[in-house]
Amino acid sequence: MLALGWSYRWPCIKVLIWQVIVVGMSLSGLGLTGLGIDVIRHAVDPHAAPPNFRFGLRPPADWTPMQTVVAVAVALMVVALLQAVIRYYATMSQARLVQAIIIQLRSQVYDKLQRLSFRFFDANESASLINCVTADVQAVRVFVDGVLIETIQLAMALTFFVTYMASVHVPLTLACLATMPLLWVGAAVFSRIVRPAHLRTRKLLDRLLLRLSENVQGIHVVKGFAREQQEIDRFERACQELHDHQHWIFWRVSTFVPAVNYLTYVNQAVLLGYGGYLVIHNRLLLGEGLIVFAGILQQLSTRVSSISMITNSIQRSLTGAARVFDVLDAPVEVQSPPHAVALQRPRGQVRFENVSFAYRAGEPVLREIDFTAEPGQRVAILGANGAGKSTLLSLIPRFYDATAGRVLIDGHDVRGLDLDSLRRNIGLVFQESFLFSNTVAANIAFGHSEATREQVEKAARVAAAHGFILELPQGYDTIIGENGVDLSGGQRQRLAIARAVLLEPRILLLDDPTAAVDAQTEHEILQAMDAAMRGRTTFVIAHRLSTLRLADRVIVLDAGQIVQMGTHEQLMRTSGRYREVVQAQLMNETGWGEATPASGRAR
Repeated sequence: MLALGWSYRWPCIKVLIWQVIVVGMSLSGLGLTGLGIDVIRHAVDPHAAPPNFRFGLRPPADWTPMQTVVAVAVALMVVALLQAVIRYYATMSQARLVQAIIIQLRSQVYDKLQRLSFRFFDANESASLINCVTADVQAVRVFVDGVLIETIQLAMALTFFVTYMASVHVPLTLACLATMPLLWVGAAVFSRIVRPAHLRTRKLLDRLLLRLSENVQGIHVVKGFAREQQEIDRFERACQELHDHQHWIFWRVSTFVPAVNYLTYVNQAVLLGYGGYLVIHNRLLLGEGLIVFAGILQQLSTRVSSISMITNSIQRSLTGAARVFDVLDAPVEVQSPPHAVALQRPRGQVRFENVSFAYRAGEPVLREIDFTAEPGQRVAILGANGAGKSTLLSLIPRFYDATAGRVLIDGHDVRGLDLDSLRRNIGLVFQESFLFSNTVAANIAFGHSEATREQVEKAARVAAAHGFILELPQGYDTIIGENGVDLSGGQRQRLAIARAVLLEPRILLLDDPTAAVDAQTEHEILQAMDAAMRGRTTFVIAHRLSTLRLADRVIVLDAGQIVQMGTHEQLMRTSGRYREVVQAQLMNETGWGEATPASGRAR
């Protein structure tokens, strides 16, 4: 965080310069007030000590006391006006600094999130990351604004005020500031108490946001099982837990602040006792000494009482910063190498060369995967849940890097390719395709924002989506709801296929796009898939026979290993997992008791 403050050193220095001037003006105003009182007192009582005109600012010898008092009053008004103007510029400079920090830090966090690998998102909850970009960035801003600058301002004010006080009377200065060590000790103790509490506050807030996010996304499940009241009760309990914990922190802060204020009043009492004694015995000027000291102590008490807020802000900012810098310092595991090769227009050959992969060390998900998909070939991948199908596809666009072996495209190791050029040559359609709250055209052109309307419509026709798009209220300019809530499952998948083919990729990855859809929707998607696959090397995760039959080759995975590989006809002539799956589907769909290659029913 100090490095962050250093990166904004010039705006910070500008703010501090303004604040130095403000403190100087404030001290000048107090000095002029004390001088005026001393002039009046000497005029009333000639035996009193004469006023002390500092810096050679002595009035002409022929001036009357009244003229001197008027001149001091005018000077005081000028100083007050200048102080108001300068304070305005100081406040504006500080506000601009704060906003610059927030904007840049949020942009940096968001930029880093875009570049981090899937492994990072697997390990972090979305609610925590959202909280990081919002509340935690604010907490880091508090460090620069409410800790760093405030602490330097406090140090400068103490330096100015103590120097002035010491120039007037050193023993009185030491007596008035005798409680300062107690303030620092109290701040250190308070800091140790509240820091763990602020850390727990962040965790409770994360849990609250996660509960809210899950409830909004799963509202259909909540209502379908009539669990509204139970969810309301759970959310209220989470809110109450956060409230009780914050109340505990506020109670500690409310205890510390009066203690600090009490010590400042002790300083005032010392001033009245010891300072009054000095004035009575004519060893200290009333205005320059007692009055100015009282004003300085009052300002010091205001600034010193901010120690409690600074201490609290330090702990809040430390807690938030730990999470912000966890994101900013997280290693980017998947990125383009220094001398990356740009993948121009590949033929589409994909080679897995003894590839193994593990999310966690010692727990392999894929083991020694070895096969080659030739350009334009359609490869279907079949396997039970957890067999490694989606992981295998994720290695091609480098969502993850293989822990052993190599993935090659046209003979190039994907780890040596420019990441952007690699992914722009690969079309992706996920099992549950995400659509943005934007127009239909913008969703299709998401990966190719410069695409013309003609190109967008061409991609939609390939994906068999053009017809239903024209039936929408504004056609391609219709704004669809969040994640395509206004569309059916089949329509969403066809838009996702259009989005993928708009890039005209040589490699197409389809992650079980017909899962959990009805027969009519499946037929629509299969038509779109068949058109999209033409001339492209395609990998499709599939469980249904209708999809498997589109493939030139089928790979059967079990526990991360290839156990069978061949065409549909070849695998049906061999006993094994593939034939078992197909026969089970045929039995479920038709009610046949047997489905064997001999009968022809499995063909």
